[in-house]
Amino acid sequence: MHFALPPRKTSNPPPYLPRSNRLPTLRRSRLKLIAITGLFFLTVIYLLTRGNGHPKLKKRMPTGNPPVVLVTVFDEAKYGKGYLDAIKENRIQYAEKHGYQTFFANIGDYDLKGAPGSWTKVVAMRHALTKYPECHFLWYLDQNAFVMNPQLKIEDHIMKTAKLTDLMKKDHSVVPPDSIIKTFAHLTGQDVDFVLTQDKEGLSVGSFIVRNGEWGEFFLDTWFDPIYRSYNFQKAEAHALEHIVQWHPTILARLAIIDQRLLNSYSQGNKGDQYRDGDIAVRLVDCVSAGAQACETESQRFTQQWRTSFGKF
Repeated sequence: MHFALPPRKTSNPPPYLPRSNRLPTLRRSRLKLIAITGLFFLTVIYLLTRGNGHPKLKKRMPTGNPPVVLVTVFDEAKYGKGYLDAIKENRIQYAEKHGYQTFFANIGDYDLKGAPGSWTKVVAMRHALTKYPECHFLWYLDQNAFVMNPQLKIEDHIMKTAKLTDLMKKDHSVVPPDSIIKTFAHLTGQDVDFVLTQDKEGLSVGSFIVRNGEWGEFFLDTWFDPIYRSYNFQKAEAHALEHIVQWHPTILARLAIIDQRLLNSYSQGNKGDQYRDGDIAVRLVDCVSAGAQACETESQRFTQQWRTSFGKF
C-alpha cells in the first residue's frame, strides 16, 4: 500500500516582501477618529452640566400632589363583596382626610406569566407610579388590613427625615433571627427610599412604603424581574425580596426596617407584634390561611372601631 507524501517545500521560495505600512496608517486614523468623537461627547456633557457657569442639571422632583397613594390589591374571587367594600371604604376615607389618592387593583389585572397572584402587589405599585407621577410616597397595604388611626399621616408619622433617622434599625439583621446581612449603620432618613417591617418569620410585605423617584422605579422593576417571578420561591415575592436585599447592596443601601407596630401591627401576636389602640393599621394575618370567611368574621371586631375613630377625626 502506498501513502501520499506531502508536497515538498520548494527550494526556490518567493522573495521576501516587506509588510505594507497601510495597516498602521488605517489604525492611526481610526484611533484619531475615536479620540475626536470621545472629546466631542465629553465637551457636550460638560456644556450641559457645568459649562458657561450654569449649575448642574438636577433630576425633577415630584410636586407631592398627591402626597401619598395608598395601594391595595383585591382577590374578588376569594373574598365576599361586603368584606371588600369595607376595605375600600376604609382606604377611601383615610385618603380623603389627608388629600391622598387610592389605587385599587385586582388579582388577574396583569399578566404574571404564570407566577403566583401575590406578585400583583409589585406591578400594581409600579402602575400606581405611572398614574400618579407627582406623588411623594406609595403605601402598599394588603386587603386583609384596616387603617385604624386616621390622625397619622405617612409623611409625618414615618417618612419625615429626622423622624425616620430615629426610627430605622441600624446594623440590624435583615432576615431574623440572625442573618449575617445587616442594615447599614451609617444611613440616615434622607438616604432611605424603601421602608418595611419584619415579623417572626422574616420581612413582611403586607405593608410597606416606597418613595417616588428614579430609585423607586428601579427597585420595583428589579423586584418584578422575570427571573425572580419564575423562580420557585416558597413565599413568592416575599422570599424574592429577602434574596434581593441580601445580595444587592444597591437595594440594601436604600432600605429601612422599622418597628412592626409603626406600620404593620397584627391582629394576633403569634406571628408578630400585636395591634394596640393608636397603631396606624392592623392586619388580620391569621385569617388568611383559615379561609375567606374567617377574615370576614375577624374583621367585624375592627370595622366598627375604625369607623368610630374616623368619625372623631
